[in-house]
Amino acid sequence: MTIKSIFLFAFTLGVIVSCQTKFEKENLNKRPNIVFILVDDLGYHDLSFTGSSFYETPNIDKIAQEGMVFTQGYAASRVCSPSRASIMTGKFTARHGITDWIGAAHGADWRRLNRYDKLLPADYVHALPKDEITLAEAMKSGGYKTFFAGKWHLGDLGSYPEDHGFDINVGGWEKGSPIGGYYSPWTNPRLENKENGENLSMRLARETADFITKHKDTTFFAFLSFYAVHGPIQTTQTKWNKYREKAESQGIKDKGYTMERVLPIRQVQDNPIYAGLVESMDDAVGYVLKTLEDLELDDNTIVIFTSDNGGVASGDSYSTSNLPLRGGKGYQWEGGIREPYFIKVPWLELQGHLSLYPVIGTDFYPTILDLANIDLLPEQHKDGMSLRPLLEGQPISVQRPLFWHYPHYGNQGGEPSSIIRDGQWKLIHYWEDGRNELYNLHTDPYEQQNLSHDHSEITMALYNTLINWLDSVHAQRPERDVEFDDLLAQKRREAIRNTLLPDLEQERKAVLSKNFEPNDDWWNSNITSD
Repeated sequence: MTIKSIFLFAFTLGVIVSCQTKFEKENLNKRPNIVFILVDDLGYHDLSFTGSSFYETPNIDKIAQEGMVFTQGYAASRVCSPSRASIMTGKFTARHGITDWIGAAHGADWRRLNRYDKLLPADYVHALPKDEITLAEAMKSGGYKTFFAGKWHLGDLGSYPEDHGFDINVGGWEKGSPIGGYYSPWTNPRLENKENGENLSMRLARETADFITKHKDTTFFAFLSFYAVHGPIQTTQTKWNKYREKAESQGIKDKGYTMERVLPIRQVQDNPIYAGLVESMDDAVGYVLKTLEDLELDDNTIVIFTSDNGGVASGDSYSTSNLPLRGGKGYQWEGGIREPYFIKVPWLELQGHLSLYPVIGTDFYPTILDLANIDLLPEQHKDGMSLRPLLEGQPISVQRPLFWHYPHYGNQGGEPSSIIRDGQWKLIHYWEDGRNELYNLHTDPYEQQNLSHDHSEITMALYNTLINWLDSVHAQRPERDVEFDDLLAQKRREAIRNTLLPDLEQERKAVLSKNFEPNDDWWNSNITSD
């Protein structure tokens, strides 16, 4: 069933009806298990369920089909570390202070990258603060066995998952990308190499499944945090060939890129390497879901699926297209922050139901506590709201503003800016020149028409609310670079347009060529099959 047909069904139905299954009635005193699946850099349209005709994700689609789909689901940031910190703390990024990916240059250090930008990015908190009561700590206090596998990227040694409430940590450390790639041998002090050529995503799934199997008689909270689909993108020769042929059958477009404001941006989903990486990650999700079924735990296990930011359409690996959403990872538009956001609660009849209520990564914390019947911690998850009423078919009448703060330049072309969404209105405030963009997401979900001048009163009201909120949480702001050289900046812009853009088009065609070979062993994947 496509998301379009499901939407029509949900709209016709008009209300969401929930009920208790026989299982729930017989197990009212048994707390549910939780499996939280977080994918890195997966765009909203990178699933077949959400509209991709190129990528194939049957296992993730199943989570959506059996759960509730939040069509207005957001990450708390356009890049990884801030978004992940918001899931763990229940706070917006400006409040917890991790506003950029940990390791990014800031202040005067930004100049060494030769970006020639007008501002010096703000400093930020460089590790998840010890005084935060993380989601894992709250679950552990509530009697849950806690497990983490995969990407952490929330601090160096001393600020790893095991330092923030996880009983077991497999693969989580300070790095934000898979050092050594997706096929063993990789470099990760928290994940030993066992078999040359082993696929990283499947390995993390197996570790998660092993944990579930060993603790099937307890109550567990398992957090599976894939390194996929972050670059460097890699796949097997078999999967590459499958998707190369699929791209050819669908018709390879002459042009795959256009210029956004700063960098080229991918316009088509036709990268067979990325498609294979997505499928391998989906295979790994399927392995975990099958484990739950085989152990007969699926009727009492809540499964949550989301991504930490939009798909990489610019910069880094130029992996995917987020169209019709504008932008992608690092960008201030919907393509940078709108995510797949699925919650499956097996004892609620949620199949095919959509929620149009705007939700965000900070909402997971109170929602999980609420579903687990653990007392909420409102002073901790200050910027989150329990979504349990929506899951149980009850409306939420509160209209609340959502805030994003990114006083940095993104590797992908995003600009230093802060955002507020309130109802259908979204305002973006740019720190370089103080301008505002205003979009009506109900009538213009793809952000093509800036209404800031047509609706100056709404613009000013949202701007004031945004600035007042940033002031209230002592948000750091970028500073003007007194050494900015417009001539050097112009030369960089010309090189991007005249050299990088055509190079990307050539690279895209090369990857789709029948003779493409990245190296002799396809990143070591030819040693074993994934």
